[in-house]
Amino acid sequence: MAIEITDSNWQEVVMKSDKPVLVDFWAEWCGPCRMVGPIVEELSKEYEGKAVIGKMNVDFNPGVSQEYGIRSIPTLLIFKGGQLVDKQVGAVPKNILAGKLDSQLA
Repeated sequence: MAIEITDSNWQEVVMKSDKPVLVDFWAEWCGPCRMVGPIVEELSKEYEGKAVIGKMNVDFNPGVSQEYGIRSIPTLLIFKGGQLVDKQVGAVPKNILAGKLDSQLA
């Protein structure tokens, strides 16, 4: 299951991770977010032990969302070694996100 990421656990879960981290910025009211949600959950199972997969609700966590300029959701950011390395704005098929993750595992 995808980890719930918040403004308060961001540093620990994302910035200090020794694995690549995919963060899904979403909200309950967002239709495309509901399309991406099940994909993110599938990825969390498939990449268990290889990458950290998490979801951040922008309505409850404005700090990080503002820091990274999240204007449209869903936005999916990939971090490695505490650095932003990839970004996807909008709903995309699972293979696109898996490919982005795979490129960070090499």
